[in-house]
Amino acid sequence: MALDGADGLHGIGIDFAARTVTLHHVGPLAPLQTKLAALGFGAELLVTESGAAPPDSATDRDEAGVLRTLLAINAAMFVFELTSGLWAQSTGLIADALDMLADASVYGLGLYAVGRSAAGKLRVAHLSGWLQLLLAGGALAEVVRRAVSGSEPEPLWMSGVALLALAANLACLLLMARHRDGGAHMKASWIFSTNDALANVGVIIAGGLVAATGTRWPDLAIGTAIALLVASGALRILKLRA
Repeated sequence: MALDGADGLHGIGIDFAARTVTLHHVGPLAPLQTKLAALGFGAELLVTESGAAPPDSATDRDEAGVLRTLLAINAAMFVFELTSGLWAQSTGLIADALDMLADASVYGLGLYAVGRSAAGKLRVAHLSGWLQLLLAGGALAEVVRRAVSGSEPEPLWMSGVALLALAANLACLLLMARHRDGGAHMKASWIFSTNDALANVGVIIAGGLVAATGTRWPDLAIGTAIALLVASGALRILKLRA
């Protein structure tokens, strides 16, 4: 981020394990070295290569393609889960549907961030974190409403829909696995999809408990747990700094 917007800088490659930074630039190196030295990390020049081509946009195109697929999957699952949750009177499915809506919005924001600066990607990631917090609040409100007004969740429908949602989220994780250590927008997407898969497993278990106990409380409990999980993921995103 210290180099964001620097004159002549076309790309930055970071290897955390080797503690090296590769700069693709045109023009003098000294101004860039000065900015890195000012961070106080003991930066020193290892090697320079002239005539090397700056990185192309292949990675950006790949990220954009993945995010479009994730957006389509999550948007479709939001509609299906919300409809199913309302029909089955399941707060767990409704909370999970709201989580899918948040994720679809996050992937849309991620598409906006592709190809932008590190600072721009971080701003998008933080915006997605606030969105997740807002929807977590909505999910908790639905749990309270159902607890007060009553509900009769359908356990088999709960578990079946959640199993389908789990398959969709596992597919999303496989698609983005190679980008999980990319920019802040991709890190945010990975966190959200991981939390989604955990929430799906919770709904499946809750459906079994509803069937076994004949009560609605496991459904209300998983709805609360999903909302808290979403809020926890949002706070992790808001703590991202690079």
